[in-house]
Order: sequence, then structure tokens, then C-alpha cells
Amino acid sequence: MGIVTESKLRVMLAKGIPNPYSIAKNTILTPAAKDFLKDRGISYEVVADVKKEEEQIRQGGYPPIPVGVSNRHVHLSQEDINILFGKGYVLTSMKELSQKGQFAAVEQVNLIGSKGTIKRVRILGPSRDVTQVEVSKTDSFHLGLRPMVKLSGDLNDTPGIVIEGPKGTITLTQGVIIAKCHVHMSFDDAKIYQVTDGDRISLKSSQDRSVTFNEVIIRVNSNFSLDFHIDMDEANAGFITTGDYVTMVSKDNNLFSGT
Repeated sequence: MGIVTESKLRVMLAKGIPNPYSIAKNTILTPAAKDFLKDRGISYEVVADVKKEEEQIRQGGYPPIPVGVSNRHVHLSQEDINILFGKGYVLTSMKELSQKGQFAAVEQVNLIGSKGTIKRVRILGPSRDVTQVEVSKTDSFHLGLRPMVKLSGDLNDTPGIVIEGPKGTITLTQGVIIAKCHVHMSFDDAKIYQVTDGDRISLKSSQDRSVTFNEVIIRVNSNFSLDFHIDMDEANAGFITTGDYVTMVSKDNNLFSGT
């Protein structure tokens, strides 16, 4: 049994999705994927057999999971947006992201640490309640910071940083993290993978340098689309790019047979 998610369709959209879009009779088309096709006027048909890349690499009885690679970025509160860009400023969407309602903004800022500066860092929208900066371990060396690996939103005991915008500068006393790798999924996805919010799984890549990611956190929400999020350091280590797939090889430290 395969699965077609909204995330996969978004990757395919750049090269063009055939209309009608054919799926095998034993393939699951998620509700979000159906809406994605419908919104773009693309119909789908169920056929006897369709060879799919994810079926060929599927392991452990679960469909593969698409990967989204995140470069360094900043989430800003509206209060901080006002300081950096001017009172009442609204971020401009440049590109939709895999998760509904989220986007990469046109606007960029500079990150200033004790040892160096990283310029033109992308802002992700919309605004949040609290400003958060996500960097890689490599970035932290350049900035002179020692951030911890944390889930998004867990900012206790994290280092601060200076953020420079075109209209002003803010100094954070905390808020810089290295994002812990995690999987976003809907409740329908969670049923397929037999997991719940907060579960921990292991995922394995199949590129030239195979990498197994342990202690991957599951995050479940009705608005989420299936996507495994890693940073640039993790992606480079495994020769992984956005749109690649990983397979689930264990859950709660219990290795599946045959993996």
C-alpha cells in the first residue's frame, strides 16, 4: 500500500502533474492531497497498477515519508516585525511551504553574533507569538553561539542574538535553537503509521550515504501535511534534498524485522 500526500504533490507540481493523475487501486490519496488536486482543477483516476518510486523503496510495511530540508530562518513576533520593518508592517509571501498557511517571506534580516554575522536570513511567516531563530550547528560556529537541539517553541535556557532589519534592531535574550528533527503529520497520517503525537521513531534514508535518524519526534495536527523536517547539516551529511524520501525502521526503539 502506497500513499500520496499533499507534500509529494507540491514537489511534483514544479515538473507538472498529469491531468488526470493516476493512482494504483491500493494507494491512499490523503484528504489534503485530494483538496490540493481539486484546488488546481486536476482530477484523479484509480488504475490497476502504477509503479511509484516510493513503492520501490518502501520498507517496514509503512509508506515512505517525504523530506523537507530547512535552511537557517527566523520566526518573528508582530512586535519585533514592527521594530525591524516599521509599525504595522505585514510580511510578504514569496513561496508557500509544505505546512498549510506557512510561507517563506520576501523579507530578510541579518543575524549578529559575538563572532560573526550571517546576512540575508529568510523570515518565515506568518508572525508568531514569540520570536525564534533556527540555525544549524555550522551556523552556530560562525555566530559564536552554543544553541541546543530543541523542538520549535521550547526556548527555555537558549542563547540570544541580535537581529538587524532595515528599520531597526532587536536584541533577543533567548530564542536561538538547532531544531530537533521531527515529522509533521495529520491525524489520518498518524493512523496509517500507527503513531500518536509525541511518539519517537527512527527513519532511514536511501541515498549514496545512508543515514538513520533516531529519536525523531512525531507532531500531529489536523492542519499538518506529511513531512520530515531536517536542517542543512543533517541533509548534507546524508546527501539528502527536499523531495527525497525516508522510511520508518523503528518505533519506540523497537527495530522492525528485515531492516
